[in-house]
Amino acid sequence: MSAFLLHLLRHGEPEGAGRLIGHGDAQPTPAGISACVDRAQGLAVDALLSSDLSRARQAGEAISRATGLPLTTDARWRELDFGAWDGLSPTKIDRAALARFWDDPEGHPPPQGESWSTLIRRVSAAIDALAMPTLIVTHAGAMRAAVAHLCGLSARQAWAIDLPYASLLSLRIWREPGATPTAQIIGLRA
Repeated sequence: MSAFLLHLLRHGEPEGAGRLIGHGDAQPTPAGISACVDRAQGLAVDALLSSDLSRARQAGEAISRATGLPLTTDARWRELDFGAWDGLSPTKIDRAALARFWDDPEGHPPPQGESWSTLIRRVSAAIDALAMPTLIVTHAGAMRAAVAHLCGLSARQAWAIDLPYASLLSLRIWREPGATPTAQIIGLRA
């Protein structure tokens, strides 16, 4: 059984923070990019990936310049698609509908948005392509989906993990041929 480290770094603060920003391409703030570069310092990784969305990609580009590692973008590491809610402040969304979503993101996805299981499937496929110590600059929803998949957490358990901007979640992943990988959370720096 082989093991490797996976570091998931949430992008830094974007413009318009506090809104539900899923597949919308919000720009990162300079301070948000700087926070990600600082958080990535000293990580021993062989690969650097990011979501293709600007708020993650630009932080990945800055980390690439600082470390010399080439950056690869992968759309599978995007945030949950919030559909009709994308870009809205939670105060602009029907309270009952939003509460149903937070309570059960699978049974009550955002209108025209992505279900929890769809997010887990695409993040799981991205994880299956990894085989070496890797840093991925991504989004809170994708990080929670990765933990749910790798550690067997329910949606409620995964959503309970606080992941502020520029937080780093580190996992040790074990992969056995033909089996679903498993992981242990070895660190969370917020």
